[in-house]
Amino acid sequence: MRRVFGYIWGTVAVLVLWWALGAAVDSPALPTPDATIPVLIDNAASITPDFFTSFWRILASMLIGTALGAPIGLILGRSQRADRIIEPILYILYPIPKIVFLPVIFVFFGLGGEGKIVIISIAVLFQMVVSMRDAARSIPESAMMAVRSLGASRLQTFTNVVLPATLPALFTALRVTTGTAVAILFIAESMAGSTGLGYYIMHSWSLLEYTRMFAGIVAMAIMGVIIYEAFYLAERRLNKA
Repeated sequence: MRRVFGYIWGTVAVLVLWWALGAAVDSPALPTPDATIPVLIDNAASITPDFFTSFWRILASMLIGTALGAPIGLILGRSQRADRIIEPILYILYPIPKIVFLPVIFVFFGLGGEGKIVIISIAVLFQMVVSMRDAARSIPESAMMAVRSLGASRLQTFTNVVLPATLPALFTALRVTTGTAVAILFIAESMAGSTGLGYYIMHSWSLLEYTRMFAGIVAMAIMGVIIYEAFYLAERRLNKA
């Protein structure tokens, strides 16, 4: 209940700030909530397909990026030899904004959904590699030795020590990456293609339909909150298990 009240309070605060800013600017380019929300409701039928298209692209990208990046990070965190080989590559590639590779991705995968999923997956993968490597590296060696002294195999050690110890870092990385993934998706959808919320927002902007544009922005914000909250609830359920 406390989290529900937090969301209610946060929504009210954002709406009040949004209304105050819109009233102060007094420009069609920044419509107030009372002008935007009715448009969002009226255009729900046209926004819904784009909402679910973007939603699917985010979920698929985060699943692919996590499935590839998390195991690599765990291996690097527990193997000094592998880390010495891969770490210099991470130093060079990790700071580069992955969105700069979007034109190249579009050349190889086309302007459809596949290219957008690939570029987001790459961003998620790097975040997962770094986060999980650091989490695995921080596991006390005494905990590992204690389990091994009882005759545990490598698989048992991983299942009973490494995985539980790194799960919080995994979900933290997922929540942090959600914002990055949504931002990359918006840029990718606004640059190419004719589906998704990014396209919907930029198409509305090009027609100077600002209330419709902000309706798309609200829909994208709702999508981000849903994904973020889903990861939070999944983490809580796993911690209770």
